[in-house]
Amino acid sequence: MTYSNSLREILANNMRMLRAKENISQEDFADKCGLHRTYISDVERCNRNISIDNIERIAEAFEISASELLKENLLC
Repeated sequence: MTYSNSLREILANNMRMLRAKENISQEDFADKCGLHRTYISDVERCNRNISIDNIERIAEAFEISASELLKENLLC
């Protein structure tokens, strides 16, 4: 199966889209996740090799499953 985007890109796009939908800054979202703002910024720019644990933390902050967060065509 071939995907048009890497999982990093899918995650980054979904995070930006969900944050925009909730009208929340990277800094406020990072606090909600218990992560640093620069870490969230790096993930959203595909500059981090994120752990499964942090994917779970981010998904929980958005109140969705980790599998949903990694869906290529996430619909809000």
